[in-house]
Amino acid sequence: MNRTFLEYFRCPDELTRFETNAQSSINPGFFKFGPDAVCYGRCSNIVPYQRFTENLPDAAQAAAANGDLLRLPFDLSQVVDNLRLERYLTNSRQLRQRITGGAVTRKCYYFLRPFLPVRVRKHLQKVHLRGWDKIGFPRWPVDLSVEILMESTMRLALKSSGLGRIPFIWFWPDGAPSCAIMTHDVESGIGRDFCGQLMDIDDSFGIKSSFQIVPETRYDTRNGLLDTFHQRGFEVNVHDLNHDGLLFKRKEEFLRRAIQINEYTKKFGSQGFRAGAMYRNQTWYDAFDFSYDMSVPNVAHLEPQQGGCCTVMPYFIGKILELPLTTIQDYSLFHILGEYSIDLWTRQIESILERNGLISFICHPDYLIESRAQGVYRDLLGYLSRLRSDKKLWVTLPREVDHWWRSRNQMRLVPQGGAWRIEGPDSQRARVAYATLAGDRLIYAMDGAS
Repeated sequence: MNRTFLEYFRCPDELTRFETNAQSSINPGFFKFGPDAVCYGRCSNIVPYQRFTENLPDAAQAAAANGDLLRLPFDLSQVVDNLRLERYLTNSRQLRQRITGGAVTRKCYYFLRPFLPVRVRKHLQKVHLRGWDKIGFPRWPVDLSVEILMESTMRLALKSSGLGRIPFIWFWPDGAPSCAIMTHDVESGIGRDFCGQLMDIDDSFGIKSSFQIVPETRYDTRNGLLDTFHQRGFEVNVHDLNHDGLLFKRKEEFLRRAIQINEYTKKFGSQGFRAGAMYRNQTWYDAFDFSYDMSVPNVAHLEPQQGGCCTVMPYFIGKILELPLTTIQDYSLFHILGEYSIDLWTRQIESILERNGLISFICHPDYLIESRAQGVYRDLLGYLSRLRSDKKLWVTLPREVDHWWRSRNQMRLVPQGGAWRIEGPDSQRARVAYATLAGDRLIYAMDGAS
């Protein structure tokens, strides 16, 4: 049950031993673990709620230590998987509507979408999304449920083990506090034609980004478009197949399209993928051959398919690494909320930085042509540049995050002369960190270069 804990922290397994109480509730549901950690799954000492409320039953009192063995009233890995993979939506009307329902409406919308002016699309989307601000879970504007649960468990592990500190492999290379990636989904021919200028803007702030290209139907990708991205040091990824909103509608059709997507991944020289409109079904990802995906929002209140993975850290879905979208999209910020400032982005960034997470953005060339939007985007890049300079934020490409997270997943800590040494690929960039307690507050402290 501590598989996910060990993958998250990369700490020595002999220092953290967990056990689940034998008797669990028949049905999974919502509960909390301490005042802040929202969970979904089966639990032994309470009856979980079938719907989220602010007054969930608390399972924390059932946690107990027996020597260095920590007994939890739930399976930690199962609960974290339930959040990341959005299993908490399984019995909800919302999931049925968003994934299986409205196929005719969705097909008509995506057929007409290229001909609809933005003002009409805004109106239709606001009608579709009405009541989004009343959704209690995941928590807007950033949901940190997985991070809070991991921290709560680490606190208990420190108390039960009797150790003053527990070593782990720091989340990011070279001791960076967090990581940021900028991505651009190219949705139309107009957006495609603006990509050169957008690369110039990104380069002016010393930031390289990834461009997600729709392979079929939307626009022509010939005439050296992909080569230009590669030659300038930007990344190219596959964006759906034709962006019709139906990729995950039926399993048989999905499998047919997945074969084509895998072929385009090779043709584009891509390592990553993002589905159109962030539609997703994580249980089907084993059909894909790319290395990483970027289709799962942290909190999806303003997406066509609601839900969210409730984490700001990368995580594995089988062989594929998920790099979740952890901030609001530019389209939603400008055209749904009507905000033309970076205030919401900075609030989200601060929350993610506090948990040392991945700060990821989608900003579309299609919506950055207008001068007001472009000015806000420049403000965002300036803010990221200052964080890179002042706080050593790691601003990089998605493929570099994928490479690092896979390397970190193969690293291990080994004792050496009363200290710890990191072994594994890219270990020269890794740092030993320690989880300690200051009262009841969890603190991370870092060694020098390992």
